[in-house]
Amino acid sequence: MDENKRSDQRQKVLKSGRIILDDLHGIECTVRDVSSTGAKLLVKKPDDLPENFRLLLSADSSIRPVKIMWRKPDSVGVQFTGEAKKSLLKT
Repeated sequence: MDENKRSDQRQKVLKSGRIILDDLHGIECTVRDVSSTGAKLLVKKPDDLPENFRLLLSADSSIRPVKIMWRKPDSVGVQFTGEAKKSLLKT
């Protein structure tokens, strides 16, 4: 999906997050913008990420499932595929 074809305007932010790959493994990321439907994540080696994962936001300890919509050399755009839930995990 092209960054300019999103259905909802994104708000610029600078939040720490964690890409949750499974119960034991995660990757640090930075959330650069967010909307009600998705977000842009800065991450090293975006080509190594699976298409679907969970995103943990440290600001409010919420976790939600996401799907990658586009990839660039240092970032990915994700679409939220489910509701945010409170997480016991910490970033």
